[in-house]
Amino acid sequence: MRKKNSGSGKTIFTLIAFAVILVIFLFAVNNASKGNIDRQQESLEKAIQRDVTYCYATTGRYPKTLDYIERVYGLTYDRDLFTIEYEVQGSKIPPVVTVKRTEAE
Repeated sequence: MRKKNSGSGKTIFTLIAFAVILVIFLFAVNNASKGNIDRQQESLEKAIQRDVTYCYATTGRYPKTLDYIERVYGLTYDRDLFTIEYEVQGSKIPPVVTVKRTEAE
């Protein structure tokens, strides 16, 4: 008698291996995306700080609003991804700037 060649075992192994590789790939893409958003947030924070400092250096006072920084210094950012809280302390005191993510992770 001849034994039947069991191809279903190989198929199951192939499917499991494919699923594992797919999960690893998706995990890597997700981590890369989070890292990219972290870098964007850091870059935005630095850009705001740079513009605030430049405004003080050239005018002798800090910007009164975030809108002023956007209009005069050309600050742009993804409003769907970040929210900026801009609290003025006084014309000679640096504003408190907080950049938060608005996207659910």
